[in-house]
Amino acid sequence: MSSPKPKNTQTMKPVTAAKKLGVPLSATPAEFQAGVVSRDELNRLQSTPPAWLTDLRRNGPHTKQVIAAKLKVSVAGLIRNGVTGPLTTAEIEALKAENPEWLERERALQIEVRKEALRLKQR
Repeated sequence: MSSPKPKNTQTMKPVTAAKKLGVPLSATPAEFQAGVVSRDELNRLQSTPPAWLTDLRRNGPHTKQVIAAKLKVSVAGLIRNGVTGPLTTAEIEALKAENPEWLERERALQIEVRKEALRLKQR
């Protein structure tokens, strides 16, 4: 009988791990940016996030996907209106409070897109 082959550890670049964690790579600690991240490490970061990750998720800066979700608009809507970089939670809250005309328009558009998607799904 032959012995089982050792299992290869699956790794990813820091940029990929940051995307999976939903945070911008530039906001992560230097040691995270410098190394590779194993699948086990990523799972640990997701299940028991360290203080730096918890703080990033709470206060930002946030990725476009997170910003869009918090503002209830699409990523394309953000880009159309000049929001191309990361925003902090405080900046997102300020935008919500200000409620500019473009934000109202993009939210209405997003509602229509979702209604149409639901209508097509029900067909």
